[in-house]
Amino acid sequence: MKRMGMIFRAKANKALDRAEDPRETLDYSYQKQLELLQKVRRGVADVATSRKRLELQLNQLQGQSAKLEDQGRKALALGREDLAREALSRRAALQQQVSDLETQHQTLQGEEEKLTLAAQRLQAKVDAFRTKKETIKATYTAAQAQTRIAESFSGISEEMSDVGVAIQRAEDKTAQLQARAGAIDELLASGALDDQSGLQKDDIQAELDRLSGGTDVELELQRMKAELAGGTTPQQALEGGTGAPQDQAQQQARPQTRFDKS
Repeated sequence: MKRMGMIFRAKANKALDRAEDPRETLDYSYQKQLELLQKVRRGVADVATSRKRLELQLNQLQGQSAKLEDQGRKALALGREDLAREALSRRAALQQQVSDLETQHQTLQGEEEKLTLAAQRLQAKVDAFRTKKETIKATYTAAQAQTRIAESFSGISEEMSDVGVAIQRAEDKTAQLQARAGAIDELLASGALDDQSGLQKDDIQAELDRLSGGTDVELELQRMKAELAGGTTPQQALEGGTGAPQDQAQQQARPQTRFDKS
């Protein structure tokens, strides 16, 4: 079970690594940092709101305390010491509340300052991370494009390998067809296969054509020699060349015939 679990985790890790895009991961991390910064800012705003509410309460209590003090003075001036004592008692109670609120106000003010400083630091970190994120994304994109171009040039990319395989198959089929056509021509020339179209010549006709082609070459050669020498035509040159031995034989035979008759 441990081995199966390890194999499963290894394959899952490999699949995740293959599916992971660093640019998407960086964007997700930046989004999370922005959300955290937003929460800190919201906390600062809440603390500032509480501090402002305490300030309003303090101002209200201080106003009531000043009013009670004024009432005590007026009662004492009118000879109502009892009213003056009551006003001062109430004022003393309000002063205790004012003291407690001032303590809370100072605490909230300190928390607000801390949160404000933390928000500023976090904002600086988020800005630095954003700059680094864009730099890494640009570098990754450039490296990815460079790798694809290099793979295309070397032919090891998936698209180019498919194209290379298709070209190789086309070349193999073309070579096979050329070899088949050459073999059929050789078989037709040797007579092993019959030409159903009737255009193929037999070996006798081929030899006659070859001999006649050689005669045409000889005639052309004699014509060119005659033109250069300014002499007879090629036909006359051939007749003269072939007829001379016959005339000599007749001349040699005639004297012998006369001698016999005599």
